[in-house]
Amino acid sequence: MNLSVLIYTKDEEIHLQRCLDSVSRSDDVVVVDSFSTDRTREIAERAGARFIQHEFSQFGAQITWSLENVRLSNDWALVLDADEIVPPELWQEMLQKTAAAAPGTSAFRVRRRFHWRGKWLPRSSQYPAWLIRLVRVGKVRYFNEGHSDRQEVDGVVELLDHDLIDENLKGLEAFRRRQKKYAAQEAKFELEIQTRLDFKKWFSGNPIECRMEAKKLMRLMPARGFLFWMYLYLYRMGFLEGSRGWELCLEKARYQSEIARQKREQKGKC
Repeated sequence: MNLSVLIYTKDEEIHLQRCLDSVSRSDDVVVVDSFSTDRTREIAERAGARFIQHEFSQFGAQITWSLENVRLSNDWALVLDADEIVPPELWQEMLQKTAAAAPGTSAFRVRRRFHWRGKWLPRSSQYPAWLIRLVRVGKVRYFNEGHSDRQEVDGVVELLDHDLIDENLKGLEAFRRRQKKYAAQEAKFELEIQTRLDFKKWFSGNPIECRMEAKKLMRLMPARGFLFWMYLYLYRMGFLEGSRGWELCLEKARYQSEIARQKREQKGKC
């Protein structure tokens, strides 16, 4: 038994080879590209991956499109961004657990380790962040929610023990450009919905539901950037992670402030 792999790209020549190397034991790798203008296609095809292009709107919609329209060779598919890496122990665990999965199991959650300037920062990056990335084909759909996505799973979701690595190499200015774009998406989404807290979900034991409720709470807070910085740097003790922790906490606080600014700007245009 093997796993299909879906890798999503847009001008990812700096990351793609590293990602492909980490899933080289797959017999079915598909790069779903959003019309890159760099060497992404060349790298994918040289590695023997299938290369498919589809216009990108948001991550959730792109995943659902590919799961529903790309013919995959295996019953299970792993969903990856090009800047992510699958360690050997995670790959082996996924093979073992999917082979032994009960018919009612439709997805697995994995923790993501976010690296900043070459180092994993668990405190400043809010580790663990649980993501549904390993799915039984035909049993999971992804939906956009601002910059994020949510999943509709027809079946049971189980947990993986080993972590996925997320390390972007494009630098600070590229990071800030992405954050500004994501903030615009998040601001639009927040203006379109009515935020209601569901405190039962805080105690549901579902890490994704808990995280979503925390995001809802942040939407309601004044001075959300400053409060988020206090949460990360002081409460989560990001200060223990040195200069990298200071930088990442500031960037995450900047993102929250940018969402609030864009909400005001978008509301003023209505």
